Amino acid sequence: MADFCIVMTTTASADEAERIASALVEAQLAACVSIVAPITSVYRWKGAIQKEQEWLLLIKTMASAFKSLSRKIQELHSYDLPECIQIPIDGTAEYLGWIAESVRWD
Repeated sequence: MADFCIVMTTTASADEAERIASALVEAQLAACVSIVAPITSVYRWKGAIQKEQEWLLLIKTMASAFKSLSRKIQELHSYDLPECIQIPIDGTAEYLGWIAESVRWD
């Protein structure tokens, strides 16, 4: 069976989150994208501590699609360095089968 994962990224706005989510599903790089909002992120950027409100995208996909998916996120994202983290997942055969049927990549 193929490897499955959740890819996480954050965005600066709800509109950007919805635009990226829609583009990933439309391009068949993701079976589903859940948008969790708002969240507060605290991070170090260019030597200073930042605190921002962000929208978290939980992208259900296949590990083999990660390269294409991460390129698409880079292309669409407003951040200089968008988060793009892959986490392996397991699940029911039916749910994983649906992901496999929904995701097509280069």
